[in-house]
This record gives sequence, C-alpha cells and structure tokens, in this order.
Amino acid sequence: MIDFIIRPPITDVEWENYDNFRWEVLRKPLKLSHIPLKDNLESISLHFMGVDNDANIVSCGRVHLNNPLEAQIRYMGVSSKYRRMGLGKAMIIRLESEAVLLGATLVTLNAREEAIKFYKSLGYAVTGPYESDIKIPHSSMEKILF
Repeated sequence: MIDFIIRPPITDVEWENYDNFRWEVLRKPLKLSHIPLKDNLESISLHFMGVDNDANIVSCGRVHLNNPLEAQIRYMGVSSKYRRMGLGKAMIIRLESEAVLLGATLVTLNAREEAIKFYKSLGYAVTGPYESDIKIPHSSMEKILF
C-alpha cells in the first residue's frame, strides 16, 4: 500500500506538475500531443492531486458544478504503477465529498470503457454513451449523493 494524501495544487510548480500529470496519465498513453488539458471550467473547478511521501503526484481529479444540484467529475486519473491500491477510490470519495459541500445531490462523469467497472463498484450507473473530444468511447455515468 502506498502512503499518500489528497490535496489541491498550491504553488505554480505544483500546478505545472499537476497539469503535466494529467497529460501523462490521460493523454500520453493514447499518443496524443502534449496540449494542456484545459477547458472553460478550470477556474471554477476544484482540483485535487494525490501526493506520496516523496511529493510525487500519483493521482488527479477535478470537480465542478453543472448546476446548483449537479456536480461533474473530470480528468480523473491514477498513475499506472499505483492502480488497484485504493488511490482512485480515495480520490472519488474526496471529489464526491467536495461536491456535497458545494450543495450537489447528483454527480456525473464520463468514463472510458476500461473504467466503467471501477465506477460501478463505487455506486455509479451508466446513463448512456458519450463521445469525447478525443474520439475514444466513453459512457456517461451518474450517482445520487446522500
């Protein structure tokens, strides 16, 4: 088991490392160029990263509100060498907790096909197909927050 904490990036260097980690985990394996994974919701989103004892980023995730009652998780990823160790689950729990603090009662996300089983294990249900900007099959999923 890896020892880590989940927290927001703070310094400019941490933000740069966080952005690079997002690319490394989410786009580099697909052989996509190193274009920053940014959208028009970056500034209103809450960003988190899992950091190990050596200050290495090992996971990432972001949450924002789509409307006052619906949150969306995006850019969720875990370093390939640390998968199946609880980091992804811990990140989702943190993002859902933040969504509840924002007032959300529902959380949505768009999962790659290989991640659907993981999200189902955390209580998410598939609501339909989703076509991503990178043209990789995804499914829209949601979970009611209690």
